[in-house]
Amino acid sequence: MEFVKLSDGNKLPIVGFGTYQLTDKEVCKKAVLDALKVGYRLIDTAESYANEEFVGEAIRESGIPREEIFVTTKVFIYNAGYEKCKKAIDDSLKRLGLDYIDLYLIHQPFGDYYGSYRAMLEAKKEGKIKSIGVSNFRPDRLVDLCMNQEDKPVINQIEINPFDQNYKEESIMREYGVAPEAWAPFAEGKNDIFHNEVLSEIGKKYGKSVAGVILRWLVQRGIIVLTKSTNIERIKENFNIFDFELSKEDMEKIKELDTGSSQFFNHYDPDTVKMLNNLHRN
Repeated sequence: MEFVKLSDGNKLPIVGFGTYQLTDKEVCKKAVLDALKVGYRLIDTAESYANEEFVGEAIRESGIPREEIFVTTKVFIYNAGYEKCKKAIDDSLKRLGLDYIDLYLIHQPFGDYYGSYRAMLEAKKEGKIKSIGVSNFRPDRLVDLCMNQEDKPVINQIEINPFDQNYKEESIMREYGVAPEAWAPFAEGKNDIFHNEVLSEIGKKYGKSVAGVILRWLVQRGIIVLTKSTNIERIKENFNIFDFELSKEDMEKIKELDTGSSQFFNHYDPDTVKMLNNLHRN
């Protein structure tokens, strides 16, 4: 496993296991336990995923020393703001059954995220959080936050896949010492990505699947990446990407697949903002 050193001095594995949509207790626990057995040590969850408790149980049942596992969770818009976020951090710790969270993220760049950030900084000083980051922050909001905080976010978790490669956003992040982390590296199968001709041909060249090619492409860009599967063979396959290297030519071929647009939603679109603000509200 390769590691990425964050701007605060902490380090985390460059390939992690995501738990989005794993809401069934037994399915979630088995997937996380399988991932940990395979060798994953970065586990990503969120309060809005409704599975922090299951993730925590799997971590404890794994028998792996706590300090070897890097746990990420996130605060959603409905808990934005100083007081709400303070409580959300404690609630996540309780559900996870952990003494500290390795990385805590603001899940979406809406609501009173400045208030949330203050609560996160306070929790970090108290030892409840090791590292602070954000998720889905577009360049304008990320730069604004970085320019107004002495303790800058160490990670920005955004969509990055062959159809939405975000080279410009990556460059801006690195300018401010923010490490990029990719969610939806496979675009959740959109545009028939697993049968894409270019990616399939590259995969044949190295004896790897399309998924392996995509993950290797991201790792070679120095981007932390989250994968997800409930199939043990795919969990293993997604982890087995450190025994080959894509050529410069193949990296360029993948670059040509970029459409420059999200495969899911546009954070600048008012309808997206409305949708996300209404999500999970009681």
